[in-house]
Amino acid sequence: MKSTIGVTLIFLALLASPFATAQIAPGSMNVDWNEGARDCVKDPQPPLQVHRYNADTYILRESPCATSEAPLKYLLVGTRRAMLIDTGDVADAKQMPLAATVAGLLPKGLPLLVVHTHGHLDHRAGDAQFEHQRNVRVVGTDLHHVKAFFGFKQWPEGAARIDLGKRVVDAVPTPGHYPSEITYYDRNTALLFTGDFFLPGRLLIDDVDADRASARRIAAFATDRPVSHVLGGHVELDASGELFPFTSNYRPNQHALSLSKNELLALPAMLDAFNGWYGTSGMFVMINQTHELQLLGAAALLILAAIVAVCVWLVRRVRRHRRARLAQAQGHGDL
Repeated sequence: MKSTIGVTLIFLALLASPFATAQIAPGSMNVDWNEGARDCVKDPQPPLQVHRYNADTYILRESPCATSEAPLKYLLVGTRRAMLIDTGDVADAKQMPLAATVAGLLPKGLPLLVVHTHGHLDHRAGDAQFEHQRNVRVVGTDLHHVKAFFGFKQWPEGAARIDLGKRVVDAVPTPGHYPSEITYYDRNTALLFTGDFFLPGRLLIDDVDADRASARRIAAFATDRPVSHVLGGHVELDASGELFPFTSNYRPNQHALSLSKNELLALPAMLDAFNGWYGTSGMFVMINQTHELQLLGAAALLILAAIVAVCVWLVRRVRRHRRARLAQAQGHGDL
């Protein structure tokens, strides 16, 4: 009898959970991303690709021909307002008609909130297209503006709640790649938007300790929540797991954008094993940006010192030869 009561209580508790009872809106990740071109002049590509995940959710990606960064952006539409996550790498509206495209996807007159995963230029260059538009609010990317808008009192702890109207999005601090980085979770679709913090490819880490703490924080957040797809800010791999070069405008046979909840939950252990400089784990390449820059700087200084040393040696050698020839000429004159 007691065991029956216990099972019943557990069942009722599960039913009471908002995550157990919430119906997740389905969507499609069946998309072939524009691969760019070997020669973008001879074979020009549309600058912006739009994928409709479902009726109220859109994934936008800049073509590799428009920018080798090929960043992704996400548009979530609620009943009271819409939210655009990131604005990409191209500011010029003629080259990248982002604002016009977004306006065409929204119900007329619906206010738009523009937020960012982080403040690197390839995720905010398009802000200028929105900053002077009516019914549009653009949130700054520096830590002061992020904390003020979302209301974080004990950054980077806690989570903020954004109500779009019958659609709630959670904002979770995940600094490490960037000081004010945010990961967003859409409760309607169970999509998790991780920017450059977690993506299929290079995990560029600026602050290792902060990145590890963020991995634990977002894993704890996601553990008891449904996650349909983990969507980052770039796709940097081909389907076999090989990295595309940073500056490549041609990306054939691309890896899927979506990562899984299990891959996200494995991130803390993966970062704990990271040596703080460079490491790989499956498809992921972990690079400490600060240490890499320090190493490159040290290498540049060594190369410069070697060049100076060679130049000094050559100058001294030339002078010795000149003195030797002069001494020899003087000796012949004495004879």
